[in-house]
Amino acid sequence: PAARPDPEPLMERQMHAFEANFDGLVGPTHNYAGLSYGNVASTGNGQRAANPRLAARQGLDKMKALADLGFRQGVLAPHERPDVASLRQLGFAGSDAQVIARAAREAPAVLAACSSASPMWTANAATVSPSADSADGRVHFTPANLNNKFHRAIEHPTTGRVLAATFADPRCFAHHPALPAHMAFGDEGAANHTRLCADYGAPGVQLFVYGQRAFDASANGPRRYPARQTLEASQAVARQHGLNPARVVFAQQAPAAIDAGVFHNDVIAVGNRDVLFYHQHAFADADATLAALADAMHGVGASLRPLQVPAAAVSIEDAVRSYLFNSQLLSRADGRMLLVVPEECRHVEPVWAYLQDLLASQGPIAEVRVFDLKQSMQNGGGPACLRLRVALTADECAAVNPAVWINDARYASLCAWVDRHYRDRLSADDLADPQLLQECRTALDELTQLLQLGSIYPFQRG
Repeated sequence: PAARPDPEPLMERQMHAFEANFDGLVGPTHNYAGLSYGNVASTGNGQRAANPRLAARQGLDKMKALADLGFRQGVLAPHERPDVASLRQLGFAGSDAQVIARAAREAPAVLAACSSASPMWTANAATVSPSADSADGRVHFTPANLNNKFHRAIEHPTTGRVLAATFADPRCFAHHPALPAHMAFGDEGAANHTRLCADYGAPGVQLFVYGQRAFDASANGPRRYPARQTLEASQAVARQHGLNPARVVFAQQAPAAIDAGVFHNDVIAVGNRDVLFYHQHAFADADATLAALADAMHGVGASLRPLQVPAAAVSIEDAVRSYLFNSQLLSRADGRMLLVVPEECRHVEPVWAYLQDLLASQGPIAEVRVFDLKQSMQNGGGPACLRLRVALTADECAAVNPAVWINDARYASLCAWVDRHYRDRLSADDLADPQLLQECRTALDELTQLLQLGSIYPFQRG
């Protein structure tokens, strides 16, 4: 399609600040290796053949559709995979091809971990605090250390460079290092963080959800699956960002929910502006959490609108199967909200019935849009996993790398790029092919030019 200027986003016509979503572009090595213990979809679909080209196109189609609706939409680049530097650190030597061949022969699970396209889920890229909340009036970013899973723990150095190339102006943006790579400070980024406010440009309340207290052995935690986020990590990020303690709420996720496959809070709750859409059993102490949020919201001149989904209507198991809560809740121009859900919600009868009742209730959610993200969903990531939310003022928006915004021309160029470089089938056995690394590097070298990112990948940096 012919290029045209970016459409004026809906939110920019309504207020001086707005929320932008930056989706992760699925990488060329997208595959199903079943790496994420505690993520039912990931482990359940392990060893199936994936379609990287279709996965990337599904993600781009969602980005373009939301941009066409007037929402500000950006894209974040994938990472270089296989991660040869990590393989070398683990003792595999020789040329790049020899490193991959030896890893495939001696430690195929390690090669699979170093080949994962998991950076596509940018809800785990970082925790972001807007300028209205931070002590120095800048937007703050802390890349998540993702310490609980090896294949994700290797992401944050490149993630930090991608974010720095996207949000480069030091007058507007502050970038922090990831927290120490220790289980006591396990940090999963925005997947366990929600900001609530009356207006994107006004001071808000930040909700950090954790699974376990690292330094309290008596604390109640999950028994079956790991608690990936610690209270101590959430507290450290809040300190890094210079947040007002009166405007921060720390809440524990229900241990039983984690054991049912709710590995991140964004699988059981999602918030936008003054609305918190959550499952009845999302929090260890829902009453105390809501009371703390309401009190903090009152302190910034806002009122909390909690929207609870009762377990009698949607069980936790159905929430996990459908990813109802791993949805995007977006503000429309008329002040009501759009809920972006995956196609799987149609096929879980109690969930679809609940959504019809929700729309009929005339509450804050006025519209539901369904997207086919099956390639991502089969690896355990829905619409909300694919995006990083960043509240920006108009001046901050102008300071963002302009090449990352999705419009007609950018969408067309990225689709063409995917079609040139991505395979339409990839299995675990294909990860041993040394040509896959070369394909990935060729593609990413071109992408950094398309998105004007500079030399952000190890193979470009020497």
